[in-house]
Amino acid sequence: MALTGLPPAADKRAHVRAMFDRIAPRYDRMNRLLSLGLDQRWRRVAIAAIGVGPGDVVLDLACGTGDLTELARERGARAIGADFAREMLREAVRRGVDAELVAADCAALPFPDGFATAVTCGFALRNFDSLAEILAEAQRVLARGGRIALLEVDRPKGAIARAGHSLYFDQLVPRIGALLADRAAYSYLPRSTQYLPPPPALLELIRHNGFEDVKHRSLLLGAVQLLTGVRR
Repeated sequence: MALTGLPPAADKRAHVRAMFDRIAPRYDRMNRLLSLGLDQRWRRVAIAAIGVGPGDVVLDLACGTGDLTELARERGARAIGADFAREMLREAVRRGVDAELVAADCAALPFPDGFATAVTCGFALRNFDSLAEILAEAQRVLARGGRIALLEVDRPKGAIARAGHSLYFDQLVPRIGALLADRAAYSYLPRSTQYLPPPPALLELIRHNGFEDVKHRSLLLGAVQLLTGVRR
Protein backbone atom coordinates (compact mmCIF):
# COMPACT_ATOMS: atom_id res chain seq x y z
CA MET A 1 0.00 0.00 0.00
CA ALA A 2 1.34 3.42 -0.95
CA LEU A 3 2.21 5.78 1.88
CA THR A 4 0.78 9.26 1.50
CA GLY A 5 3.11 12.27 1.60
CA LEU A 6 6.21 10.31 2.60
CA PRO A 7 9.59 9.77 0.88
CA PRO A 8 9.99 6.61 -1.24
CA ALA A 9 11.44 3.68 0.67
CA ALA A 10 14.76 3.98 -1.19
CA ASP A 11 15.14 7.59 -0.04
CA LYS A 12 13.89 7.24 3.53
CA ARG A 13 17.23 6.85 5.31
CA ALA A 14 18.85 9.85 3.61
CA HIS A 15 15.68 11.91 4.04
CA VAL A 16 15.43 11.17 7.77
CA ARG A 17 19.12 11.80 8.44
CA ALA A 18 19.08 15.13 6.60
CA MET A 19 15.87 16.18 8.34
CA PHE A 20 17.18 15.53 11.84
CA ASP A 21 20.52 17.16 11.10
CA ARG A 22 18.59 20.21 9.91
CA ILE A 23 16.26 20.56 12.90
CA ALA A 24 18.76 19.61 15.62
CA PRO A 25 19.19 23.15 17.07
CA ARG A 26 15.43 23.53 17.56
CA TYR A 27 14.59 19.91 18.37
CA ASP A 28 14.37 20.07 22.17
CA ARG A 29 12.45 23.33 22.23
CA MET A 30 9.90 21.99 19.75
CA ASN A 31 9.51 18.70 21.65
CA ARG A 32 8.69 20.52 24.87
CA LEU A 33 6.31 22.89 23.12
CA LEU A 34 4.42 20.35 21.01
CA SER A 35 4.07 17.82 23.84
CA LEU A 36 3.05 20.55 26.31
CA GLY A 37 6.07 19.54 28.38
CA LEU A 38 4.95 15.91 28.76
CA ASP A 39 7.66 14.29 26.65
CA GLN A 40 10.17 14.11 29.49
CA ARG A 41 7.56 12.61 31.80
CA TRP A 42 6.95 9.82 29.24
CA ARG A 43 10.67 9.17 29.00
CA ARG A 44 10.89 8.85 32.79
CA VAL A 45 7.99 6.39 32.71
CA ALA A 46 9.86 4.32 30.12
CA ILE A 47 13.09 4.27 32.13
CA ALA A 48 11.22 3.35 35.32
CA ALA A 49 9.19 0.63 33.57
CA ILE A 50 12.31 -1.45 32.94
CA GLY A 51 13.94 -0.62 36.28
CA VAL A 52 17.06 1.14 35.03
CA GLY A 53 19.55 1.72 37.84
CA PRO A 54 23.17 1.37 38.99
CA GLY A 55 24.97 -1.54 37.34
CA ASP A 56 23.00 -1.30 34.13
CA VAL A 57 24.55 -0.65 30.74
CA VAL A 58 21.86 1.19 28.79
CA LEU A 59 22.06 1.61 25.04
CA ASP A 60 19.72 4.33 23.75
CA LEU A 61 18.95 3.87 20.06
CA ALA A 62 18.34 6.92 17.85
CA CYS A 63 19.21 8.94 20.93
CA GLY A 64 18.87 12.33 19.24
CA THR A 65 19.92 15.08 21.64
CA GLY A 66 20.23 12.56 24.46
CA ASP A 67 17.09 12.95 26.58
CA LEU A 68 16.61 9.24 27.37
CA THR A 69 20.35 8.69 27.55
CA GLU A 70 20.66 11.44 30.14
CA LEU A 71 17.77 10.10 32.23
CA ALA A 72 19.36 6.65 32.31
CA ARG A 73 22.62 8.21 33.45
CA GLU A 74 20.82 10.12 36.20
CA ARG A 75 19.56 6.80 37.57
CA GLY A 76 23.14 5.57 37.97
CA ALA A 77 23.49 3.49 34.81
CA ARG A 78 26.29 3.57 32.30
CA ALA A 79 24.48 5.17 29.38
CA ILE A 80 25.42 5.15 25.71
CA GLY A 81 23.52 7.02 23.01
CA ALA A 82 23.71 5.95 19.36
CA ASP A 83 22.41 7.97 16.41
CA PHE A 84 23.29 8.38 12.74
CA ALA A 85 22.42 12.11 12.66
CA ARG A 86 25.66 13.77 13.71
CA GLU A 87 24.11 17.19 14.29
CA MET A 88 21.79 15.66 16.87
CA LEU A 89 24.81 14.20 18.67
CA ARG A 90 26.57 17.56 18.49
CA GLU A 91 23.50 19.14 20.08
CA ALA A 92 23.66 16.55 22.87
CA VAL A 93 27.30 17.54 23.46
CA ARG A 94 26.37 21.24 23.48
CA ARG A 95 23.67 20.43 26.06
CA GLY A 96 26.29 18.80 28.25
CA VAL A 97 24.78 15.30 28.24
CA ASP A 98 26.93 13.22 30.60
CA ALA A 99 27.01 10.00 28.60
CA GLU A 100 28.88 8.23 25.83
CA LEU A 101 27.64 9.28 22.39
CA VAL A 102 28.32 7.20 19.29
CA ALA A 103 27.62 7.97 15.63
CA ALA A 104 26.20 4.66 14.43
CA ASP A 105 23.57 2.98 12.30
CA CYS A 106 21.16 1.35 14.75
CA ALA A 107 20.75 -1.59 12.38
CA ALA A 108 24.51 -2.34 12.58
CA LEU A 109 25.71 -1.33 16.03
CA PRO A 110 29.45 -1.28 16.83
CA PHE A 111 29.03 -3.27 20.06
CA PRO A 112 29.62 -6.94 20.88
CA ASP A 113 26.92 -9.52 21.56
CA GLY A 114 25.39 -9.29 25.03
CA PHE A 115 27.00 -5.91 25.67
CA ALA A 116 24.03 -4.11 27.28
CA THR A 117 21.54 -4.88 30.04
CA ALA A 118 18.90 -2.49 28.67
CA VAL A 119 17.98 -0.91 25.34
CA THR A 120 15.78 2.16 25.00
CA CYS A 121 14.40 4.07 22.04
CA GLY A 122 12.28 7.20 22.17
CA PHE A 123 9.89 8.17 19.37
CA ALA A 124 12.04 6.81 16.56
CA LEU A 125 10.58 3.46 15.50
CA ARG A 126 8.75 5.03 12.56
CA ASN A 127 12.00 6.54 11.29
CA PHE A 128 13.86 3.25 10.79
CA ASP A 129 14.04 1.46 7.43
CA SER A 130 13.24 -1.93 8.96
CA LEU A 131 11.85 -2.45 12.44
CA ALA A 132 12.72 -6.15 12.25
CA GLU A 133 16.40 -5.32 11.68
CA ILE A 134 16.45 -2.87 14.57
CA LEU A 135 14.79 -5.33 16.95
CA ALA A 136 17.13 -8.13 15.89
CA GLU A 137 20.13 -5.89 16.52
CA ALA A 138 18.74 -4.84 19.90
CA GLN A 139 18.34 -8.52 20.78
CA ARG A 140 21.92 -9.20 19.71
CA VAL A 141 23.53 -6.50 21.87
CA LEU A 142 21.41 -7.33 24.93
CA ALA A 143 22.51 -9.90 27.48
CA ARG A 144 20.04 -12.67 28.23
CA GLY A 145 17.38 -11.20 30.52
CA GLY A 146 18.14 -7.68 29.32
CA ARG A 147 15.19 -5.31 29.03
CA ILE A 148 13.88 -3.15 26.22
CA ALA A 149 11.68 -0.04 26.38
CA LEU A 150 10.33 1.55 23.22
CA LEU A 151 8.37 4.80 23.29
CA GLU A 152 6.39 5.83 20.23
CA VAL A 153 3.40 7.89 19.19
CA ASP A 154 0.04 6.20 18.66
CA ARG A 155 -3.56 7.09 17.81
CA PRO A 156 -6.28 7.09 20.51
CA LYS A 157 -8.98 4.47 20.05
CA GLY A 158 -11.99 6.38 21.42
CA ALA A 159 -13.84 8.47 18.86
CA ILE A 160 -13.74 11.76 20.78
CA ALA A 161 -10.11 11.42 21.84
CA ARG A 162 -9.14 10.33 18.33
CA ALA A 163 -10.85 13.33 16.75
CA GLY A 164 -9.22 15.77 19.17
CA HIS A 165 -5.84 14.15 18.71
CA SER A 166 -6.14 14.27 14.92
CA LEU A 167 -7.05 17.96 15.00
CA TYR A 168 -3.95 18.72 17.05
CA PHE A 169 -1.45 16.22 15.66
CA ASP A 170 -2.43 16.25 11.99
CA GLN A 171 -3.49 19.88 11.60
CA LEU A 172 -1.96 22.13 14.26
CA VAL A 173 1.44 20.47 14.73
CA PRO A 174 2.51 20.96 11.08
CA ARG A 175 1.40 24.59 11.22
CA ILE A 176 3.22 25.30 14.46
CA GLY A 177 6.29 23.51 13.13
CA ALA A 178 6.21 25.50 9.89
CA LEU A 179 5.97 28.76 11.83
CA LEU A 180 8.65 28.07 14.43
CA ALA A 181 10.99 25.50 12.93
CA ASP A 182 10.81 23.53 9.66
CA ARG A 183 7.71 23.03 7.50
CA ALA A 184 8.84 19.78 5.85
CA ALA A 185 9.99 18.13 9.09
CA TYR A 186 6.82 18.87 11.03
CA SER A 187 4.63 17.80 8.14
CA TYR A 188 6.53 14.50 8.09
CA LEU A 189 5.91 13.97 11.83
CA PRO A 190 2.18 13.07 11.71
CA ARG A 191 2.45 11.39 8.32
CA SER A 192 5.24 9.12 9.54
CA THR A 193 2.77 7.23 11.76
CA GLN A 194 1.83 5.40 8.55
CA TYR A 195 5.10 3.47 8.92
CA LEU A 196 3.98 1.95 12.25
CA PRO A 197 2.24 -1.41 12.44
CA PRO A 198 -0.84 -1.47 14.71
CA PRO A 199 0.03 -2.35 18.34
CA PRO A 200 -0.87 -6.09 18.13
CA ALA A 201 1.38 -6.53 15.08
CA LEU A 202 4.12 -4.48 16.72
CA LEU A 203 3.99 -6.64 19.85
CA GLU A 204 4.19 -9.79 17.73
CA LEU A 205 7.18 -8.37 15.83
CA ILE A 206 8.99 -7.76 19.12
CA ARG A 207 8.24 -11.32 20.28
CA HIS A 208 9.36 -12.75 16.96
CA ASN A 209 12.73 -11.02 17.31
CA GLY A 210 13.73 -12.65 20.56
CA PHE A 211 11.76 -11.01 23.37
CA GLU A 212 9.29 -12.32 25.94
CA ASP A 213 7.04 -10.78 28.57
CA VAL A 214 6.21 -8.17 25.91
CA LYS A 215 3.77 -5.52 27.11
CA HIS A 216 1.96 -2.54 25.66
CA ARG A 217 0.98 0.49 27.74
CA SER A 218 -1.02 3.48 26.51
CA LEU A 219 -0.23 6.99 27.72
CA LEU A 220 -2.16 10.24 27.28
CA LEU A 221 -5.43 8.54 26.29
CA GLY A 222 -3.61 6.46 23.71
CA ALA A 223 -1.66 9.23 21.95
CA VAL A 224 1.62 7.63 23.10
CA GLN A 225 2.55 3.97 23.50
CA LEU A 226 5.21 2.27 25.59
CA LEU A 227 6.36 -1.22 24.61
CA THR A 228 8.55 -3.27 26.93
CA GLY A 229 10.03 -6.74 26.88
CA VAL A 230 12.76 -9.05 28.13
CA ARG A 231 15.42 -10.63 25.95
CA ARG A 232 15.07 -14.42 25.81
